[in-house]
Amino acid sequence: MPPHYDALETRDPDVREQDLFTRLPAVLRAAMQAPAYAERLKGIDPTEITDRAALALLPVLRKSELPALHKAAPPFGGFVAPAPGSFARLFTSPGPIFEPETNQCDPWRGARALYATGFRRGDVVLNTFSYHLTPGGFIFDASARALGCAVIPAGPGNTEAQFELIEAYRPIGYSGTPDFLKILLDAAQSAGRDASSIKRALVSGAAFPPSLQAEIKARGIDAYQAFGTADLGIVAYETAARDGLVVNEDLIVEIVRPGTGDPVAQGEVGEIVVTSLISEHPRIRLALGDLTAELSGLSACGRTNMRIKGWMGRADQTTKIKGMFVRPEQVAEIAKRHPELGRLRLVVTRSGETDLMTLKAECSTPSEALQTELTATLRTVTKLGGTAELVASGSLPNDGKVIADER
Repeated sequence: MPPHYDALETRDPDVREQDLFTRLPAVLRAAMQAPAYAERLKGIDPTEITDRAALALLPVLRKSELPALHKAAPPFGGFVAPAPGSFARLFTSPGPIFEPETNQCDPWRGARALYATGFRRGDVVLNTFSYHLTPGGFIFDASARALGCAVIPAGPGNTEAQFELIEAYRPIGYSGTPDFLKILLDAAQSAGRDASSIKRALVSGAAFPPSLQAEIKARGIDAYQAFGTADLGIVAYETAARDGLVVNEDLIVEIVRPGTGDPVAQGEVGEIVVTSLISEHPRIRLALGDLTAELSGLSACGRTNMRIKGWMGRADQTTKIKGMFVRPEQVAEIAKRHPELGRLRLVVTRSGETDLMTLKAECSTPSEALQTELTATLRTVTKLGGTAELVASGSLPNDGKVIADER
């Protein structure tokens, strides 16, 4: 079988980039038919948004904002132009956030991820993501069927019934969380049931640490990770090269400094921001609240799209200090006021019953005057007293953290 899903996966990166940004203006025009996007993008000429530099000037929409926006203007916060009845299915996720399923084949673009995992037409797949109100089950169900697989819509739990299905249909593939895969295998072993037909797995929705990866592999299952969301479907997926996650086609992924919309340098840890090119349900610079970093070079598997390290934590590092919230956006504001500084990291500790905060700032030319000025800026922006500490350039960790709560 061909090693790649189609020729799009191996095209020249410059050709892909040109294709994405040639299509983007039409998607922006479609987005601006919805009142909330029309307001956010007021004054924007879509024909001028033809590269990453121009895209980076558009406002970020944070996923953490969506519950309040959806509640204020149900069901979609004014970010979707078509009426709910024009979609195939209508879901909710915790928040609540309301998500529509478009009428396309493979609307969440997951077939590529399943193909990279080794699933092929005619395979039987046990899908244990939930089908109840949330999109998870349908994301992987639709993706597997688009690939030509038969799907067992098992959902999570009820292991006894699942053993009957596994022994009857002998699925070769599994999709679900890595945690439930282990639960299923452990329960089968304890009950003397045969789950040995499962040889491949695409897992998502939970951490998949090396220890669990090794255990699943020792049981004869080749498992791969995918990163996705209910809004966007599969954003990036692992391949046989095991060299990071390859970004899906038809998505523009940016990595930005937490609390801002400013792209970071390649290799820097930052927040994942995604623009999707689906006109019926566009997402323009949706900040997911998850951290990752872009990897350099191309994957050894032959796919040529951008690669990311995978999930590296949460970008929303908001914390409460002395009864007041301090947010990453405030640290970003301090950085703007002091462009001569490198990375910033607000470290929160506690002495006795008192909260303390220290702003560590990378600086190549430290001075007492700059330290005094930075301490004053910290108070001005946060409305709280703290201290500033100038440290050597490159000495702060590249982990995406701008607020480290060490209490």
